[in-house]
Amino acid sequence: MRRTTATPADLARRAGGGRIPSQPGPRGAGNLTEVDAVTQDGHRHPGPAVTPDGPAGPGPTAAPAGRTDPQSAAAPARPTDPGSVIPGAGPVGPEQPTVRLRETGPDEPPRYAPEWLQLREGADASARAVDLLDPLRIRLANLPGRTGGAVVHDLGCGTGSMGRWLAPRLDGAQHWVLHDRDPYLLHFAAVASPRAAADGSRVTVETRRGDVARLTPDALAGASLVTASALLDVLTREEVGTLAAACAGAGCPALLTLSVAGRVELAPADPLDEEIAAAFNAHQRRDGLLGPDAVTVAAEAFADRGATVKIQPSPWRLGPAEAALTAQWLRGWVGAAVEQRPELAARAERYLAARLAACAAGDLHVTVHHSDLLALPRPTGGHR
Repeated sequence: MRRTTATPADLARRAGGGRIPSQPGPRGAGNLTEVDAVTQDGHRHPGPAVTPDGPAGPGPTAAPAGRTDPQSAAAPARPTDPGSVIPGAGPVGPEQPTVRLRETGPDEPPRYAPEWLQLREGADASARAVDLLDPLRIRLANLPGRTGGAVVHDLGCGTGSMGRWLAPRLDGAQHWVLHDRDPYLLHFAAVASPRAAADGSRVTVETRRGDVARLTPDALAGASLVTASALLDVLTREEVGTLAAACAGAGCPALLTLSVAGRVELAPADPLDEEIAAAFNAHQRRDGLLGPDAVTVAAEAFADRGATVKIQPSPWRLGPAEAALTAQWLRGWVGAAVEQRPELAARAERYLAARLAACAAGDLHVTVHHSDLLALPRPTGGHR
């Protein structure tokens, strides 16, 4: 299943994919493999253990070659060359999504740089639909058999921005299971994870290195919630159905945020805006991916399996304060459009230069529309 965003960055789609080993992971992980950290049952698995007191054992490992080791989630790194594109912020080379429901080659490298994920984290946090949290809190409070706290699976977690946003907004003890194939991103996500819930309850973290293949309810055994960001738009209709079926079978709610909606507004307007947007949307839909149709398809898939579905808008609103993010987004957005329609190249080059100049001058405002979806399946075991 491919992954990040609701942006052009999301075109490069989050990190690299990899083949899933056939042997199941521990604790009902199904096809999710290579569990890291200390699980709630106290058993240690290979990899760094992360608890509310911080990582156990040796300190952070060195960043892979070519990467800048991020210092904190709150301080997004910026490219040293203003004309460069951060890996993961545009369609550079073949797509290598982070989370897959399909098999891929074993040697595909990670594609999403932590610098890009950090750069967009503030806009993501501001965009997510807080109106979906009250019905989610009510459902989590009424889930049966959760005396030990909520267990949250974050699919394709990247640097862990969803956990940093959501965990402090929920009451009660939480155990987050972070899934990603990139060990560096997993380490960053675990170390930078929140340590306390909204009411001060403990938040613990477990990392699982690997991709998601043929997701089943067994893979979500014991889960209280499944979360993901910028995921639905890089799935096929079949994969969305698989995800919905797994959540329904486990009686597990899903909060799936920041799916592209297919609409972008730039001010001041330019005659080429609509043509670039249409080419970008076509690029998102290639190879059977849902792109801007994802939320509609997902809502139908979850509803067909008995879930109550709520959808709220979650737009990025980018102005002068977000100039660095806007510039990266523009490069990826226009680049994807040209990749889809090469005949746009000459006009798009002039368009991009003008847009970047306006961005640098503080004269450009962009709204990138996304949607957040909350699915509340019927709880299993006869509970409602």
